[in-house]
Amino acid sequence: MEKVLSEKTKFVQMISKTLLPLLLLCAGAVSAQHSLEIQVEEVRKSEGHIRVALYTKAEGFLHFDQVYSASSAPASKGQTLVVFDDLPEGTYAVALYHDSNSNAKLDKNFLGIPKEKVAFSHAKMRTFGPPEFKDCAFELKGDTRLKIAL
Repeated sequence: MEKVLSEKTKFVQMISKTLLPLLLLCAGAVSAQHSLEIQVEEVRKSEGHIRVALYTKAEGFLHFDQVYSASSAPASKGQTLVVFDDLPEGTYAVALYHDSNSNAKLDKNFLGIPKEKVAFSHAKMRTFGPPEFKDCAFELKGDTRLKIAL
């Protein structure tokens, strides 16, 4: 009887030493997911959509095929909210535009200059082109709301 009890005790101890830390690790990984709310301000019209792209690295910044995650919301005059859920902690940069004609592309003139309003996290368009990733980058460490003016 003592031997059976001892075997059960050893089994329970083994499970608690291996399974419990694993469960705690998984719980920590789940809780490390955050939401990012992009509050787009100074939206001029309630036409079209606000389209937002998230990037996680400088290589490929502002290239549509290198977007980490993208989302959009119908444009609302004044202010529009676009939400990203389940994002891990890390470095991100935001690029967005007001797709006023809802054609799902950034319209440009013959010189390649955007015809539609564009904006970035923590940076503005420069005289001769868009800002770099490092100018737009921010750390996501918890649920966050960024205000970006168009």
